[in-house]
Amino acid sequence: MAELFNLDEAIRKVPDFPKKGILFYDITSVLMNPEAFRFCVDSMVKLYKGDKLDAVAAIESRGFLFASALCDRLKLPLILVRKKGKLPGKTRSKKYALEYGDAEIEIHEADIPAGGRVLIVDDLIATGGTVKAAADILIEGGATPVGVFSVVGLPELQYEKALGGLPVKTLIEYFGE
Repeated sequence: MAELFNLDEAIRKVPDFPKKGILFYDITSVLMNPEAFRFCVDSMVKLYKGDKLDAVAAIESRGFLFASALCDRLKLPLILVRKKGKLPGKTRSKKYALEYGDAEIEIHEADIPAGGRVLIVDDLIATGGTVKAAADILIEGGATPVGVFSVVGLPELQYEKALGGLPVKTLIEYFGE
């Protein structure tokens, strides 16, 4: 079954994108492959079905796809973590540093479950800046981030250091090429 699936073969590697010297791990090829996507979702369910979670926070935009499938299977609410200015109504936001500047994300304030245990999901975790900002928003809103799931991890970029002990689970990790 899925345990024998080679996820590495399903992930497209694009050299020199978005700039020379960067090897881009393109997760859209996983979405184009039903077997690969099913493997990812089945793996997530296996990892989290026994955890006490109150919601899943998904980071825009590919994180939405993986998290929504997990939420459907585990019957959990889905919290959207969006780029600044994309959500109507009252939101909580957080700025964070990128390699070449700053970015800002936000969550509907009403969607943050006060006292709730929340898993954060994204497709790829590199430096951890976006995930850290999402965790900070959840904490400020009264929720407790209990972990991070990402299909792909780039541990050499030290995301774990940025997350201050928040446990991270990935399905595949890549180290410098």
